[in-house]
Amino acid sequence: MEGTFDRAALDAAIAEAEAGLAEGGIPIGSVLVLDGEIVGRGHNRRVQRGSPIHHAEMDCLENAGRLRATEYRRCTIYSTLSPCAMCSGAIRLYEIPRVVIGENATFQGPEDENRAHGIELVIADDPRCRALMERFIAAHPELWFEDIGTTGEDA
Repeated sequence: MEGTFDRAALDAAIAEAEAGLAEGGIPIGSVLVLDGEIVGRGHNRRVQRGSPIHHAEMDCLENAGRLRATEYRRCTIYSTLSPCAMCSGAIRLYEIPRVVIGENATFQGPEDENRAHGIELVIADDPRCRALMERFIAAHPELWFEDIGTTGEDA
């Protein structure tokens, strides 16, 4: 990561992940930063809302509200976990140029595709993010496999 602000923004994403876990959901958090200011926060709310699309990044983008195309192109999105194909699609759609990923060991989204689209990926390899996911997956494998769209047998 580049510096103190990246660490602080990732800390905010981790706080979102912890909030999601406290609500009974999957501990993945995200924040959207525009010109050095957090403009959106979110966490995975699939369980809480009974929704197939409320992943952390999608929740974050929704909570940021409507931005102009030129604003998205000045953003960085932070996520405690490597964004999945759906979330990566939204990142590419809005041409968000930079993604800071807390960890990608427990799950890795289409990172090569994102790089091929010119998106800068910064892998923080934060042990807090990894520990959150490892504990959750061990305790709730069926919910985790549902979230990533697999049965667990093909994971």
